Amino acid sequence: MTVDTMEFADLARDADAALEAVHGLEPQARTKALALRDALDALTRDALIKLVRSLRADERGRELLVEALDMPEIYALFSKHEIIKPTVAHRVAAALELVKPYLQSHGGSIELVGIEGDVALVRLQGSCTGCSMSAQTLRQGVEEAVTTRVPEISRVQQVTETAIPGLIVLEPMTKTDPNAGWVRGPRAEEISNDRASAIAGTSAIVVRENERLFAYENACPHMGLPLAGAGIDGTVLTCPSHGFRFDITSGECITAGHVQLSPLPLRVEDGFVWVRPA
Repeated sequence: MTVDTMEFADLARDADAALEAVHGLEPQARTKALALRDALDALTRDALIKLVRSLRADERGRELLVEALDMPEIYALFSKHEIIKPTVAHRVAAALELVKPYLQSHGGSIELVGIEGDVALVRLQGSCTGCSMSAQTLRQGVEEAVTTRVPEISRVQQVTETAIPGLIVLEPMTKTDPNAGWVRGPRAEEISNDRASAIAGTSAIVVRENERLFAYENACPHMGLPLAGAGIDGTVLTCPSHGFRFDITSGECITAGHVQLSPLPLRVEDGFVWVRPA
């Protein structure tokens, strides 16, 4: 397979392997190789900035730029060089990746559920779930990693799960108005395994993975276009507009790892799906 015919994922994998090999070099050789990488990155970023400025100066150029960003390879390149700024959620997710190795060494893991104001909502997994040390872990390790790297976040809060995996309640229902902020959707049995279902009157979609249901914002994080009706193959949802692929159980983007779907609270009551839109 030539470079011209290789898939983006294969090219990215080769680049990662080459960088890993560089880190395994002797110190002097490693320093020179990394300096070369940094110089090439700086040169590439400067060229991309000038290219974007030129395209934005012309109406047709702006159209071409938008069309180019539909390609995952170009979108990932622009994001890497910070020409497209990652959202707070993307930066929090990146910070959580730094603490995952420690949690995984203890048989657990962590994932981002959503952002509410200056609070990052996370879910602990594996042996970390229900552990008496989980609160201390969040406070000392996870929260420090997130708040240091994402100053917009002041606190990390763990969410709790109901008895049905995949259904998340972020706060208890009040006695005076148990449905405040919640919208009732279709019956749970009507949610398809192979297509994202829109919740009428909201900006939410609901997807199914066997017996688990998940709710997300009805917007692809790539260009913000709707995902309602998007096809699902196993646990992979594909954006009907540009082909970006997402894992419906986590919201993580398979096409470009730095973006992810925005999750929403969901519950099932008397057989009906309830969601709480942002």
